[in-house]
Amino acid sequence: MCSEPFGSPPASQDKYRLPLNVKPQHYDLTIWTDLKSLDFGGLVAIDLDIVQEASAIILNCSDDLNLGEASIFCDGLEANKFQSAQITDKDLGRVTVKFPAALPAGTKAQLKINFNAKLRGSMNGYYKSAWQRDGQTEYYALTHFQPIDARAAFPCWDEPLLKATFTITMVSRSETVNISNMPAAWEDVYDPSSSHNTDLSSLLSTLSKDIQWKITRFEETPPMSSYLVAFANGPFEHLETAVVMPLSGRTVPLRIYATPDNIHQVGFCLDVTAKVLPLYETIFNIEYPLPKLDTLAVSAMENWGLITGRNNAFLVDPKKPNIDARKRVGQVQAHEIAHMWFGNITTMEWWDTLYLNEEAIVLSAIFPEWDVNSIFITDHVNGALVLDAKRSSHPIEVECPDANFINQIFDSLSYSKAASVLRMLSNYVGEEKFLEGVSIYLKAHLYGNSITRDLWNGISAATGQDIYKFMDDWVTKIGFPLITVTETATGIHVRQDRFLDNSAPNAEENKTIWNVPLEILTVDKDGQVYIDKTAILDEREKSFPIDTSRSFKLNAETMGLYRVLYTPERLAKIAAEAATADSVFSLKDRMGLIYDVAALTDAGLAPLSSLFTVIDVWRNEPNCKRLYMVWLSVWSSISTVLRAYWENKKITDGLRALIRALFVPLVQRLGYEFPDGEAIDVVELRKTAVGGAVSGRDESVVRELQGRFTEYTKTGDDSRIAGNLQQMIFVTAARFGGRAEFDALIKIIENPVNPSMKPAAIQAVGSTQDVELVRELFAYILTKARDQDVVLFCMGLKSNPVARRLLAKFFQDNYDALSKRFATNSMLKYFIEACFGGLSTQADYDDVETFFKDKDTSRYSMALAQALETIRARIAYIGRTKDDLSAWLAGWEKRSEQ
Repeated sequence: MCSEPFGSPPASQDKYRLPLNVKPQHYDLTIWTDLKSLDFGGLVAIDLDIVQEASAIILNCSDDLNLGEASIFCDGLEANKFQSAQITDKDLGRVTVKFPAALPAGTKAQLKINFNAKLRGSMNGYYKSAWQRDGQTEYYALTHFQPIDARAAFPCWDEPLLKATFTITMVSRSETVNISNMPAAWEDVYDPSSSHNTDLSSLLSTLSKDIQWKITRFEETPPMSSYLVAFANGPFEHLETAVVMPLSGRTVPLRIYATPDNIHQVGFCLDVTAKVLPLYETIFNIEYPLPKLDTLAVSAMENWGLITGRNNAFLVDPKKPNIDARKRVGQVQAHEIAHMWFGNITTMEWWDTLYLNEEAIVLSAIFPEWDVNSIFITDHVNGALVLDAKRSSHPIEVECPDANFINQIFDSLSYSKAASVLRMLSNYVGEEKFLEGVSIYLKAHLYGNSITRDLWNGISAATGQDIYKFMDDWVTKIGFPLITVTETATGIHVRQDRFLDNSAPNAEENKTIWNVPLEILTVDKDGQVYIDKTAILDEREKSFPIDTSRSFKLNAETMGLYRVLYTPERLAKIAAEAATADSVFSLKDRMGLIYDVAALTDAGLAPLSSLFTVIDVWRNEPNCKRLYMVWLSVWSSISTVLRAYWENKKITDGLRALIRALFVPLVQRLGYEFPDGEAIDVVELRKTAVGGAVSGRDESVVRELQGRFTEYTKTGDDSRIAGNLQQMIFVTAARFGGRAEFDALIKIIENPVNPSMKPAAIQAVGSTQDVELVRELFAYILTKARDQDVVLFCMGLKSNPVARRLLAKFFQDNYDALSKRFATNSMLKYFIEACFGGLSTQADYDDVETFFKDKDTSRYSMALAQALETIRARIAYIGRTKDDLSAWLAGWEKRSEQ
């Protein structure tokens, strides 16, 4: 197992990768599903190329599957049959089929294996999911195979490099619906007396004769990796439309499937799909290769031709406007559709090259009012920088041959940092050239596999630049640079060093010299703004001539993945300029500035008071366009400080007073209602202001939100639970209420009026201040919560100071049960962050370290290292900033009283 991701040489890749003496070419896969007994089974017939002489075949298979008879046919030779195929390596998920006569190199063969199993309940492999119809629990079944769980549904070569075509046949109860990657070629009710393929007849003979079954045969797929195979069976309904594609002129049908109770909420997702798919065909300059695109609104995964996702990723109640829900649907669906090209047509050779998150390009065209480029700074850039500032971080490309370790690297670094690095590159070379390079790359590897160097080659061909040289360190090295700016008589002198959030890097940690696009913004004598895109810091230190008597700033528009440290005097000037109505600094500049200052204070490179000085300067600025994003950045930064000082009442009281002073005037000006047709900027600002006021515990805002919740629980009328305030209303009800509010939120969780209510209530219910109710919630999590909801419950509890240490103890006390419950998926790493990431004392650190000392941490070693480092950094942060923060708050309080 690759349990030591840092510092040690990788194990031999041969141990963890399947032998290539035999290669799959085509799978004929038949799957039967019984949603009453919750069983499934099937037969897979795999056409093989015998590359080298073989007397055994090794492929992937989970020990969840009960394997039956296996047989091998080779170029018309007599079949060699066996009673069973045996799992030979449980850890690596492998089965070996042996036969007495060697298969000659250069021949064709076909391997057949039948199998059966119970549907999993763990959100991976082929698994069951429950829904309610008229108060009764019913089930549907669907797949989630990324990265290595196709083997849990059928024996296969479960590696992205080993692409093959697939023909899938599904057998199910006749009243249910079958969907898969491709359109149905035919569908018919099963008649035992009709003539069928011998294998199919034999397979179906094992099914109950008292049930009417139907058979759905799907068209053959293009060559694809096993993790992209998808199928689902259930009582689904759908809405549909069609789009004419711009390159091919083909009409492509689009469907969104959901359970009957949710089908009325898929309209927005269907609209997004219809707008996004043709745009991507134009952007990539490659025809969409499949005859249809379906989406199943139930875990998000970019299966080719059949996108799947949780309800709250695809459903929007048309009667309950919720801007967060609309943005979530747009972002998720645009991202998954992008993978129809980048990832599905061209697939990475191995899991160490997970890339591309270019939905911002498409969403900017479809929803310009969302300003997704600014949202990207909060959702991706800052999040990636926060995690990558730790010694326990990892490069975008993590060399780890063991597929069992892959789930650990599905994190903000593999996605958000990668997306941010590509955004930085796109800005540097120009978006048009960047996308031309992506298109060149995809066309060179159609239906094949690739490595990162192939992408750089494509963009190099489009730009004429050596992109590999420019970009290699950004994806292969850990961390990112801090750019320190000092002013000289002729301009500025800049220096790069690795940024760490708790101490200066040592010599070994500070070896990397990145190629940093500085994006220097300057202003000429006529007031014209100029951004120098040619300024590259490609060595440790360098000087640049600019007029420092005028405004300037590095990392214009916050396009680069780095922090910038100015002198206190220059920071004050930039902050003051940013607060003016006609500032040369954009919204994205201001967002980047506040996040940088917050991070620099975390690292001890600037006094914490400097963060609050900037915030205080900006508090009275005019209501400019998209002001809410600046306020969101402010709220996020103050909240980080508030979480660190959760056990210091004097400081938390002072911080909450500051928060009230910042946000309550906005609430008083904007109110609580969201009239139809209102500008999105005002909607977002109001939502942010109310959220800030709740965080500050303003009595008037708390009373208003409590009243709305009470009215809903008494009357059932949710008209005053505005979708855009739903989360804050639920949190307020839990935090300032008691038993009645707790029970009401549990009721919402178990029977939500719309999909967005459930996750909002799950995260909110943990805000209760009653310790006994917290303990009751722990029992609920263990016995009643769905697997996919448990982490959401824990995230809500983590945000509650009353519950924070109780949550850590809950995880420790129930470690064995939780470890067993989530044994087949990657959830444990999220529990580690949620249950221990909020702690802040040396005693906490010692307790966590001691608890895990004798545990097998191989499934979550990275998350544990990051959680421990977070606690250690918070201890140092509190010790370093307490006096400075106390002094600033005292001074601010005196100024406020004057």
